[in-house]
Amino acid sequence: MAKKVPVYKNFINGKWVSSKSGKTFENVNPADTNDVIGYFQDSTPEDVNDAVQAAKEAFKKWRLIPAPKRGELVMQLGLYLKKNKESLARDATREMGKILKETRGDVQEGIDCALYWSGEGRRQFGETTPSELPNKWAMTVRQPIGVCGLITPWNFPMAIPCWKLMPALVCGNTVVMKPATLSPLSVWNLVKGAEEVGFPPGVINYVTGSGRNVGTPLCEHPDVSLISFTGSTEVGRQINLACAKDFKRVGLEMGGKNAIIVMDDANLELALDGVLWGAFGTTGQRCTATSRCLVHKKIYDKFLSMLIKRAKSLKVGPGLDETTEMGPAVDEKQLNTDLEYIEIAKKEGAKLVCGGKRLTGPKYKNGFFIEPTIFADVTPKMRLFKEEVFGPVLAVVPFKTFEEAIYLQNDCRYGLSGSIYTQDVDKAFTAMRDVQTGLFYVNAPTIGAENHLPFGGVKQTGNGHREGGKEALDLFSEWKAIYVDFSGRLQKAQIDTDEIVKVK
Repeated sequence: MAKKVPVYKNFINGKWVSSKSGKTFENVNPADTNDVIGYFQDSTPEDVNDAVQAAKEAFKKWRLIPAPKRGELVMQLGLYLKKNKESLARDATREMGKILKETRGDVQEGIDCALYWSGEGRRQFGETTPSELPNKWAMTVRQPIGVCGLITPWNFPMAIPCWKLMPALVCGNTVVMKPATLSPLSVWNLVKGAEEVGFPPGVINYVTGSGRNVGTPLCEHPDVSLISFTGSTEVGRQINLACAKDFKRVGLEMGGKNAIIVMDDANLELALDGVLWGAFGTTGQRCTATSRCLVHKKIYDKFLSMLIKRAKSLKVGPGLDETTEMGPAVDEKQLNTDLEYIEIAKKEGAKLVCGGKRLTGPKYKNGFFIEPTIFADVTPKMRLFKEEVFGPVLAVVPFKTFEEAIYLQNDCRYGLSGSIYTQDVDKAFTAMRDVQTGLFYVNAPTIGAENHLPFGGVKQTGNGHREGGKEALDLFSEWKAIYVDFSGRLQKAQIDTDEIVKVK
């Protein structure tokens, strides 16, 4: 007997409800498209409006709950994730493909995020400062913004929703979550956990569906005060424009074309491990993935040979197999994008030295599998050098001098993550200073951010806001300056100050 496929509903005002469209869409396993994970609501702008109105109403009471108490609920949600870590990881692997080791880490990041932000419920510090007038008190406080629209990607289906949800809640906001259509189950699991630990109705709402029918209405809704988006630069630009007319606050975390610099004095085995993990972890489907490897000419041939050998030995397969080292592309569209860039690189004269093909055969026939792919002798004029592929396609580039390596690293419209492998402390610190990225690593790959530090990039990677760390408070809360005058008389700032000090 065929297994019955579950139907998952939206979560609006504390209730699980069907979309008003009466339609659903499939969520399938990218390692085996015969495995239908579930049917999710194909929602409408009307569903979005219901969720926003629920969040707007809940905000009236939620914002008045003391922040430490909001933090305690966030902590309970983190403990729920910890208790269910293995099942949540398996669901994440099944719906988006990356290997179990990685999805366990994905869920762990959600746990860490919740526990970190539970403490921030007691640390939303303002300042007191002297007033320029006597008998007057001046201070600043943080206040919630209102209804936040959280638009999350598929590649970190638990971690990134937590990055957005936890600070939004602790700051006193209410939320409407729109997960990627390729990974709605993980966010459903997160919201289910929030329901079980007792968040009040309307504080957290969850609506699935397309960008056109859910994402755009959420961005354009007049009662939404903030949009936090992680995804492509192209979509982020559209979101920014949609929000601009109502002056919404917008946090954008977008594309990357990250590079590792391998100097001639580097520990090559360590650098090799880092490049492989950075380039082929999550099948290259990370905004921080290592997609360019800049190698000093003195060691270029040797390091390239080492890299090819190791990449060819990587085991590709279903992520639920504990021995797999690289899973599938997330869907056919992404697989075709990977293959298209491989053909572009060939035509532009890059040298294909590893991979480059879709994997076939009984093990792969129902999935979107591709070989780990390496191109050598890539030049800055090639599209593979400049454009984000979001797949396991690595460009290897030679350089002659350290200064040239820094120039090549920065020769990109993105600025998310960078890395250098060297034993020279002077070069390490110079690179830390001069590489134009929001994240930088020394003797480590371009991936591996920790949630208590700010996450985000410069140039076309972001718009200046950061998620992760206490810096996220500045995205999800509003500053208010407060003055208390207890002089008992009218004091005119900047006018009466000359009369305050009299020299006798």
